[in-house]
Amino acid sequence: MKKWGFLIFILILISIAVITNHDIFQEIVDIQEIQQKDNYKKTSESQKRIEITEDQIYKGDLILVNSEYPVQRDSIKSDIVNLFTHRKLTKGYGLLDNEIKLSEEIALEFSKMITAAKKDGVVHFIINSGFREFEEQGSLYLEMGEDYALPAGYSEHNLGLSLDVGSTEDHMYEAAEGEWIEKNAWKYGFILRYPKDKTEVTGIQYEPWHIRYVGLPHSAIMKEKNFALEEYLNYLKKEKNISVGYKDSDYTINYYPVTQSRTIDVSKDNNYEISGNNMDGVIVTNLDDN
Repeated sequence: MKKWGFLIFILILISIAVITNHDIFQEIVDIQEIQQKDNYKKTSESQKRIEITEDQIYKGDLILVNSEYPVQRDSIKSDIVNLFTHRKLTKGYGLLDNEIKLSEEIALEFSKMITAAKKDGVVHFIINSGFREFEEQGSLYLEMGEDYALPAGYSEHNLGLSLDVGSTEDHMYEAAEGEWIEKNAWKYGFILRYPKDKTEVTGIQYEPWHIRYVGLPHSAIMKEKNFALEEYLNYLKKEKNISVGYKDSDYTINYYPVTQSRTIDVSKDNNYEISGNNMDGVIVTNLDDN
């Protein structure tokens, strides 16, 4: 009888822990999926209209690159730098060699994340690979084969938004650095691009080292809903308009199909970001004033 009582007590504690953890996790983002038939026709007093051209589809932090949607020349970040010659960008982590390149903007965001990891006692980070030119990607594909590399133009490494992160202590599958990245990268705008449970969606095996910048609040929404990038972009395309509360900020996120030049609504105060999806439209993220 005592044994059954003890088991019931343990089950109650587990139930409380699960419920509590669920409540905490739900506080990451507050998402409202807004249904508006005239979503693209109404402009509030806090908004203005700007023109979007077709080439915007291929630019931005949310563009999708996979076996179906290759990198366009316009998609490559314009601020690619050699990290070895920009040492102020590499505080707190190492470089595999002196040829590692990355978008300067993304390197700054990565540095912020590494600073946060250091506060948690996780300090053995190294960047093994960053931006690759098409020619470099092509050579890697010929050398490694299709099981270990993607053809030139079909790899996120051709963007400047993605990087392979390692640990100087262990393989990322087992390292504290890999565990920290998987749990915390979303807080800094990064996602684990090829998660263990999304291989059927991404078409790529689990890679605990490959992270991709998408920015906030998108990384928080993807964490909340357990979306791979493919799923998130499809979700935005379906909903067209969502309102998101994250920390002390409110955002509206709109998807607009673009088949030719068109006008769209953005914040009058320029508190907005526009990204194409590399498929058929753009995503506009407005930071709403409180």
